[in-house]
Amino acid sequence: MKKILLPGLVAGVALLALSYAVLFLIIRVAPVLAEQYYNPIFWPGADRAFLFYLHPFILALALSWFWNRFRDQLATTGTMRGVEMGFVYALVATLPSMWITFSAINVSLIMVLSWFVYGFFQAAVSGLIFSRMNP
Repeated sequence: MKKILLPGLVAGVALLALSYAVLFLIIRVAPVLAEQYYNPIFWPGADRAFLFYLHPFILALALSWFWNRFRDQLATTGTMRGVEMGFVYALVATLPSMWITFSAINVSLIMVLSWFVYGFFQAAVSGLIFSRMNP
């Protein structure tokens, strides 16, 4: 359990920090994309807004379990194992999720593509942390 919980919590903190950094980066680099988030569809209400801050920890703990269970199946070693985990997650989880999101919700293609890339980076950062903490 310690091999899952501690790396998962560390990755959760890193992903929360990454989400804030990406937020400010997107505002500076792609203001047209950032402007799309002013749509009311992205505001769940004050009573559920805190769930946004729990997401990095839920994702990181799930990825930590995945890492602990399947890390030996990754072909590479060291740092590249973390990046490979990012690719696996992007293909297995993020791509199908973004496909259904784009087909069912009125959001732009660039927004969905940015979520896909961000999902890869979240998993890759988590994988890098796990490769150091739980090789």
